[in-house]
Amino acid sequence: MFKRSDFPDDFVFGAATAAYQIEGHAFGGAGRTIWDDFAETAGNVVRAENGAVACDHYHRWPEDLDLIRDANLDAYRFSASWARVLPEGRGTVNQEGLDYYDKLVDGMLERGINPMLTLYHWELPSTLNDLGGWANKDVAKWFADYAEILMGRIGDRIWRTATINELWCVSVLSHYLGAHAPGVRNVRTAVRAMHNVSLAHGTAVQALRAMGIGEIGAVCNFTYPEPFDDGPETMAAARRMDDLHNRFFISGFFWKQYPEEFLHHVGRHLPEGWQDDMDVVGSKVDWLGVNYYTRNIVAAADGPWPATREVEGPLPKTQMGWEIYSEGLLHFLRMCHREFTGDTPLYITENGMANPDVVQDGAVDDAMRISFLESHFERAREAIADGVPLKGYFVWSLLDNYEWALGYEKRFGLVHVDFETQKRTPKASYHALKSALSR
Repeated sequence: MFKRSDFPDDFVFGAATAAYQIEGHAFGGAGRTIWDDFAETAGNVVRAENGAVACDHYHRWPEDLDLIRDANLDAYRFSASWARVLPEGRGTVNQEGLDYYDKLVDGMLERGINPMLTLYHWELPSTLNDLGGWANKDVAKWFADYAEILMGRIGDRIWRTATINELWCVSVLSHYLGAHAPGVRNVRTAVRAMHNVSLAHGTAVQALRAMGIGEIGAVCNFTYPEPFDDGPETMAAARRMDDLHNRFFISGFFWKQYPEEFLHHVGRHLPEGWQDDMDVVGSKVDWLGVNYYTRNIVAAADGPWPATREVEGPLPKTQMGWEIYSEGLLHFLRMCHREFTGDTPLYITENGMANPDVVQDGAVDDAMRISFLESHFERAREAIADGVPLKGYFVWSLLDNYEWALGYEKRFGLVHVDFETQKRTPKASYHALKSALSR
């Protein structure tokens, strides 16, 4: 595997997790979330599994932070749960929740780990969803209020802060495709959610700046749209997917506008007066997080926008069925730098793979993950050599965890978790990374 010395001296290596996926939402006075509701609805989640216990990180966080430190990682990208801080989404604060994040951040600093906070990773309080959730424009202020409360407690010790993780998943995957909570399939709701989640990002950026907090970023997820063939209909379909999945949010953040073809097809569903919000949507960020996993082979399809379909590709696939295509990571790092972000620093905030890992004789041999990471780290090195201001790389994920609608079957972790006993077993990939990052 690569060596730390292959990267610039100030390059940051880390691992990432998300609150609902690891904490154990049943503990510590957290309020109900849309994921609790979604999992309780028949057919939505494998075996109706939820995040009530997850990895029990709420109680086992010292052990997990030790794993980060012992892997020679520099930083930990974690998220906070809105409903743990504000069980009803607004109003009364859960002091036990704030105390938990206070201890967690101090625990990182005591171990020499830089805390990188994501304010929202998909667990909207149910009470706010009752009021329309991400389809209600008021969500922008609700989110900013939550951000102010949490950062008022821990913001003085946070190294970097991201507002919302993967806005495409929050809006399109969850309100158009219906695959994630709250499980809505409605184009009008989805388009409004796309704008409102962008507005919530910008509103929170402005609120945190007013508090004197810096190093605020956005995190977008990117999927490489490979045309099935070079026919004009196929190429147009790939461009539509690129607009929807890759360019909508970043265009709002850096250009203060949305893609023209998107507006032509479904712009009529945007909230009234949306144009007046674009200065807020485009509030200056200090860095951009790039989440990347795979490519999709895209072909044209009959039917309404976006009129695309996916074709199975020929490359080796992960446990998720996703093709391993590291070239896509290099493409997006270059694209962001050249077309949108300029000199703004970039971080790879998520990259990793699911694998059906098992413990045998006390060890986990995940050679495929080691190969996956090596190829993607190589693309990161190429990007830096090409002049991209890439400043860090966070592997998804530290732990095997609750993989949303797929329950506990898909294992992304550097560390294996036995969900019956909660025993942690570092995998071969963990040990390889630890060796590569030794000083």
